[in-house]
Order: sequence, then structure tokens, then C-alpha cells
Amino acid sequence: MGGAGGDSKRSSGSAGPRVAGSTVAGVVELFGFHPIDTIAKRLMNNPNKILSKADLNGVLFKSAADKPALQKWMSLFPGLGFAAGYKILQRVYKFGGQPFVNDYLNGDWKGWFVSTFGEKHAKSMMHAVSGSLVGAGEIILLPLDVLKIKSQANPEVLRGRGIVEILRTEKISGLYRGAGWTAARNVPGSFALFGASALVKDQVFAIQDYRDATFAQNFVASIAGGVASIAISSPLDVVKTRIQTRDFSSTETGWSIMKEMVKKEGFGAFFKGLVPKLLVVGPKLIFSFTIAQQSIAYFEKRFATEATA
Repeated sequence: MGGAGGDSKRSSGSAGPRVAGSTVAGVVELFGFHPIDTIAKRLMNNPNKILSKADLNGVLFKSAADKPALQKWMSLFPGLGFAAGYKILQRVYKFGGQPFVNDYLNGDWKGWFVSTFGEKHAKSMMHAVSGSLVGAGEIILLPLDVLKIKSQANPEVLRGRGIVEILRTEKISGLYRGAGWTAARNVPGSFALFGASALVKDQVFAIQDYRDATFAQNFVASIAGGVASIAISSPLDVVKTRIQTRDFSSTETGWSIMKEMVKKEGFGAFFKGLVPKLLVVGPKLIFSFTIAQQSIAYFEKRFATEATA
């Protein structure tokens, strides 16, 4: 198997290229798209209707709503330290880890996938399932995600408190709040991300070895995967975000949040922020996924060349 997409062959000694390629994707995504991520999180966490430009400024820029443009822009970079730790580790784990799970399925479970889904779709289904398994395990990084989201959408609960103080005073359960909802969001989201991308490479471009995909092919495949992932996971992502922006002392459950959303905001609340996510977060995921696939493939070929030199 090759890079983030991979083929039917197993790769040996791929840890280095996969980690290096995923790290590149995480760093580029972090500094290019953190403000966009902040905007999406603040829109998802807003329970009120936005009726004016002033309302929108208040939601997006919070205390900097009436400040000059530069201060407004800088207000979109809260929690950059938390974001750096989370985003880079997440991309290394997700984009670098999925190929290893796919290697395992492609070796020990390939016969089952072929007999169940047919030769035509077995390959893309292995990528989808391996993606969903990695997505479920992503909750190990949840504390960093919780701190990042709180700093973006509810910074008051962190103000004046360093990471050591937070870890000392808050129970570990507080930092893993919403773990079940996060897993519930990640499983179908990652299934769609990797599965749709692989399906496009198989059925549209007929690529045998995903390492041979061009940048344009990876980009188109990533569009399919990114849009499918965001659309499918959006309702649970809204619930997850609202759980994680609550005060550490809050005992409100995801189910109670859902009931309140339906009661006060209607079912449309589950898709709040979907259009901004598709328009601005979508490109972030698409760009990052494309960079990861290209980088991993590049480093794998480079390492293989050096190993045989």
C-alpha cells in the first residue's frame, strides 16, 4: 500500500514517510486555516438568530467586534498553541495511521471484502472501513481538541489559566467530555472521507497504485471525500461542539442539548454552520488531505530511492 491512499500492496518501512507527509499537511493546514476554523466553531456554537451585521460581528469577533480590522483578524487566532498540538498530532494520527490499518485489512481481510462487496468495490471499502476505525480512535486526542474549541468559542472559561492549572483543577472526565459524540461523528465522517476519495480514484481515474496519482487527481478525490465527510458528520459535529464549549462544571448531556436544540431552534439547528463549513472548512480539509497524500507519496518514493542507492 502506498501513501494516504495506498494500493493493494503492503509497504514496509513506511512509518517515516507517512509521519513526515502528515506533519507537513498538519502544519500547512494550521497556519493557513485556523481563522476559518474559529469562524465555523463560533457559528456552530451560536444559539441565537443573526439578524444584522452587528450580530454577525459579535458572534465572529466577540470582544473585538468594535475594534479595528487588524484586531478583529487577530481575535480569530485564539488557542493557537492548543490548535498546533491537536491539529498536527491529529493529522499524523489520521492521515498517517489510516494506511497502516488499511494494510492490515488488505492482508488479513481482503478475501472477506472481495466476497462481500465484489472485486470492483472491495478496495474502496477497505479504505473507508480503515478510515472509520482510525476515526473512532481519534478520541485519544480529545483533551487538546476540547481546549482548542473552548479557546475559540468560550474563552472566558480558560482566561488566566495555564495548561498546568487546567489539568490540576479539572477532572480528566471534563477534558474527555463529548467523547462518545466525537466518536459517533468521526466514524461516519472518516468512512466518507477515505471511502469517497478511494472510490473516485478507483472508478473515475482507474488508478491502480494511489502513489501514482497526480496532484489534480488527489485534489478531485479529496473534494469528493471532504464534502461527503462534512455533510454526513455535520449534525453530530454541532452537538459535539456545543458540549465542548460548556463550562467544565456543566453536566448537561448531549441528549439534553439535542432536545433543547429541537425545542428552541428546530431541526435546522443540526445543520448550523454547514454552509460555512462546506465553503471554508471544506477547502481546509480538501487542501490538507491533498497535501497529505502528495507528501506521503513523495516521501515514500524518496525514501525508497535512498534505500536502494
